[in-house]
Order: sequence, then structure tokens, then C-alpha cells
Amino acid sequence: MVKFFEKAPYAPVEYAYDVEEILYKGKSKFQEILVIRNEYFGKMLILDDVVQLTERDEFFYHEMLTHVVMHALQHPKKIIVIGGGDGGVVREVLKHKTVEKVFFVEIDEEVINISRRFFPAVSSGVEDPRVEIKIMDGAEFITKRKTSDIDAIIIDSTDIIGFARSLFTDEFFVSVKKCLTDEGMFVTHTESIHFHKDMVIEIQEMLKKVFPVVDLYTAPIATYPGNWWAFAVASKKLSPRETRRKLEISTKYYDEEIHRQAFLTGRLYERLMQRKLEW
Repeated sequence: MVKFFEKAPYAPVEYAYDVEEILYKGKSKFQEILVIRNEYFGKMLILDDVVQLTERDEFFYHEMLTHVVMHALQHPKKIIVIGGGDGGVVREVLKHKTVEKVFFVEIDEEVINISRRFFPAVSSGVEDPRVEIKIMDGAEFITKRKTSDIDAIIIDSTDIIGFARSLFTDEFFVSVKKCLTDEGMFVTHTESIHFHKDMVIEIQEMLKKVFPVVDLYTAPIATYPGNWWAFAVASKKLSPRETRRKLEISTKYYDEEIHRQAFLTGRLYERLMQRKLEW
């Protein structure tokens, strides 16, 4: 059987997946796009030889990236989702009845098109009338906004290299803060706390220069390098550790207890930031 080999970014490991069928292979202006079928994971979306999602386990990532900040807010109404052309985060955001508007900002329109075609259960929210699709660079979209009316900004980028790097700069985080309401929150993945510890720390330090409240939580993602995936969250004043609404949506993994347990303990976080964790 043919195999797909994924070289994990920034890590000396390689993953191999059996390929039952190649469903799509092409190249956009920005990246190579591949859709394959695997016996265990089902259909898989792969960008530039890096697995982005699988039908079997995509909910772990999309739920944890979305619902931690959404449940830490009392009435999230206006949301910006940057990246995540597959539409998984948009789908999860729209589960919240308070949401009135979602700006879906994706630089590569072809990823949206491919997801609509091959992953309709993931991209199911993209056609919702509350969603406004913007095909452009996310950093440009944020820096051009002049009002502080956004309740949550969620970054679902590819790995922090290449064209995604513009979403991880001091200047970008300053612009993010200006867009948020006083109780607004920002969240982004920051790679694996196991393989990419220095990068996780770097993003925390950058956010601390801009935001009064910065924290870190994690989630298990089987198909992402290191499996122990880290999410950086920041706000002007609210703690993301507290849930401010009851769980009234349908989820497979996320719930209030998962929310509380996902955050690093104070001792572990302190050791991480002091670079005293060795593994």
C-alpha cells in the first residue's frame, strides 16, 4: 500500500500514513493541497506535506481552539476567525446562540473550496448568513480595523512559518488588542509543548508585552506532532480559566471540566516560563 510520510515541522520525527486513495492533489498560489483517504482516520487534508485535519479526530482541535474563549465570555457576539480555511472553527463558533457576526479571514480561497468539496461536515457553517468571508491576509485585515468591537479573535493558522508568520509578531498582537472589546479575548495555537517548547514560550512572552492577562492551555491532538498541543490565550482583563456560561451546545470532547483541566497548573507554567522544564 502507498504511504504518505509527514516530516514534523521543527522536530526530528516523521509520521507515516497508509493511503487508500488520493482524492485530490493540486497547488494553489500559496501551498500544495492534498486530500487522501486513510483506513483509520478517514479523509485527511494535507497542506505542504503537513496534516491539517482528519475526519476522525478534527473535533479535538476545533472544539478546544474555539470553546475555551467562547465560554470564558458572557455574550460573544462579533468574532474574527483567521485561517482555518477548512471551516471547522467557524462551525464551532456558530454553535453559540449569542453570535451575530463572524468575519472568516482566509488568505487561500482554494482551501475553503477543497474543504467544501471533500469535508462538508467540517465546512458546514461557511454558508451561514452570519459569516462574512474575507479572502486576504489576516494580519492586514486586523491592522486596518479602526473599532474596538470584537469579542473574540481566533487564529487557526498553518505552522508558524512562511506566510503565517505575519500572525505572530509584536505589531500584530498590538493590532489585535486594539480590535477587542474591553472583555474580548484572543487565542491561537502555538505548536506542541513537547516538541516546540521554545516557540510556546516565545509566543507567551510576546503576548505578555501587550496584554495584561496571558495564559496557556493544552489539548491532545493525535495527528499533530508531539500530540500535546498548546494554545496561547490573552485578554485585557478577564481570566480565560473561568467559564461564564453553561455548556448548552453539542460537543464531543469539550466541557466545563475539560476547560478547567486544560490549563497548566501554576507550578508547571512558572517552570515553563523560567525554562526549567526538561524533556
